[in-house]
Amino acid sequence: MTSGPIIDARDVDYSLEIAGRPLNILRKVSLTVAPAEVIAIVGPSGSGKTSLLMLLAGLEKATGGTVTVNGAELGGMNEDALARFRRHTLGIVFQSFHLIPSLTALDNVGLALEIAEPDLSMAQIRDKAAAALAAVGLGDRLDHRPTALSGGEQQRVGLARATVANLPLLLADEPTGNLDQKTGAIVVELMFDLARRNNTAVVLITHDPALAARADRVFTMTQGQLTETTAPRARPAKAKAVK
Repeated sequence: MTSGPIIDARDVDYSLEIAGRPLNILRKVSLTVAPAEVIAIVGPSGSGKTSLLMLLAGLEKATGGTVTVNGAELGGMNEDALARFRRHTLGIVFQSFHLIPSLTALDNVGLALEIAEPDLSMAQIRDKAAAALAAVGLGDRLDHRPTALSGGEQQRVGLARATVANLPLLLADEPTGNLDQKTGAIVVELMFDLARRNNTAVVLITHDPALAARADRVFTMTQGQLTETTAPRARPAKAKAVK
């Protein structure tokens, strides 16, 4: 792991060509995230939040500026190098879970670990996957397939899958979008707790200001531009002297 910031994005532009015309999605976005720091990004649909996450994951390339993650500048990397980068650097939690329907919860998590750490034995993979599922409260659901799990349980499998290899960065794209408010709050609390225990940095995309407020810093994306909007932390009241 690099000794510098886990994320260092500078003056990032991202545009697509639609019907022969450029569509500017991100404009001069800069973001620095320290190791183990938890940040949240809020903003309306279509503002560019998910596009930024795609750039940080190396799934898309910036059309301007630089994106450096865990010491790797992503712009100059080919697809094979980007795949290796993702394997060893980050986990992703998706809004729509994206579990493999034919696999059990244990095998969904184990497959991610097998990709990240191919030198592990199958016994080690199963033990670590089981421990990751137990950490999110699913120790008794190891052999259940996604169709036998509730939405909240499926997202917890997704969280276990994203964190099982204890990678330095976790990207979460609207992880509570398909959950009710209570279940979503439980999932986010689990995510933040796991991340802080494992010293993992988190970038959380959310529409929920209450969930965002739990992060160390909060940013707002508006029309492709990113601004820090962290609310000041309340200071504890001083005790009055007893006369």
